[in-house]
Amino acid sequence: MSGPFVLPVRDLIRKPGEMREFDLSVPAPEKWGEGVAFIPASETVDVAVRLESVHEGILVSAEVDTTYEGVCSRCLTDLTHPLEVEFQELFGYSGDEATDFQVQDDHVDLENLVRDAIVLSLPFQPVCQPDCPGLDPVTGEKLTENTERETQIDPRWNALAALTAPTPDHDDEAARPDADDTEKS
Repeated sequence: MSGPFVLPVRDLIRKPGEMREFDLSVPAPEKWGEGVAFIPASETVDVAVRLESVHEGILVSAEVDTTYEGVCSRCLTDLTHPLEVEFQELFGYSGDEATDFQVQDDHVDLENLVRDAIVLSLPFQPVCQPDCPGLDPVTGEKLTENTERETQIDPRWNALAALTAPTPDHDDEAARPDADDTEKS
C-alpha cells in the first residue's frame, strides 16, 4: 500500500495505549465535490492526525484544513473560503467483525475518510457574505446595500387592486346601492 494518505501502524498494532501523531500536507489528487462549492485538484490539504492503538484496532482522529472554491449562490461571484473539518474513525483489525475500515498490511489509508469529511462539510449554498443581497430579478445586476428593490405586483392581482382603489368624491352617492333595492327578510 502506498499513497499520500497511507500511514504505517506496524508499531501500534495490538499495543493499546500507544499513540503516534503525523502532520500531512498533501495536494488533493482530484476535484473533490460537485455543485457550487468544491476543492480543486492540487489544492493543499493539511491533515493533523493522531493514531491511537485500542483493543479493537487503531483509532484515527484528524483535523483537516484546506480552502474551497465556489460561486456565491445569491450573486454568482467567485469565492474562496477556508474549510476546517474534524473526524474520528476506528480502523478495526482483520477479524470476524464487519467494520467499515480495516488495518491492511500494517497501514491505514485515510484518503476516503478525508475526502468524505471534506465533501460533507462543503456548504450546499455558499454565500460571499451572510447578508449578500443577490441579483436584481429584472436587470440581473448585482444589488448593493444602497440599492432599493422595486416591488412589482403580479399582474394577476390587478383586479383586486382596482377594488381597493379610492373612488372619486362626486360619484360617492352613485356607487352606493339604495336601501329600497335590497331584499327584506
